[in-house]
Amino acid sequence: MISVSPDILAAMTTQTTETVLNISQDRPVLLVFLRHFGCQFCREALDDLSKLRPSFTEQKIELIFVHMAENDVATAYFQKFNLDGVLHVSDVICGFYTAFGLIRANFTQMFGLQSWIRGFSVQAKYGAEIGKQLGDNFQMPGAFMIYKGDIYDSYIHKKSADRPDYNKLANCCILR
Repeated sequence: MISVSPDILAAMTTQTTETVLNISQDRPVLLVFLRHFGCQFCREALDDLSKLRPSFTEQKIELIFVHMAENDVATAYFQKFNLDGVLHVSDVICGFYTAFGLIRANFTQMFGLQSWIRGFSVQAKYGAEIGKQLGDNFQMPGAFMIYKGDIYDSYIHKKSADRPDYNKLANCCILR
């Protein structure tokens, strides 16, 4: 299991100046580290989470994204996926990615057969955004359930094409 210092969570400031640590004291946080915004798998994740967001809100789970772009660019991207007002943290230098154990991909993780096959089907649905890369193309994503400053569950991608079950991840921390 991954362990992250409370100092890291306190340093993760959203666009509204709230910290991930403070938010997690009040309610569970699904902290989703995205690939770069030009990636078709990133667009798929945003679409998946947009559809799940009402359920997370009902379950009192705060969805927070970590991305590699400036906040104004990210806000525009989130609006495209009906994620208006979602909390997010800019991490242009990928320091938080590293603190959470998220690595830069090797060739197989990025360009293996499974990634190509899934990539073609996802690109058919969301289209290509050539030249739109915003961040490190090789940075791997991940998702973490955090409550009261502790990580309760996580999903760390092994391949760029991995698709987490966000509901399963969120179920560890549902407040009733």
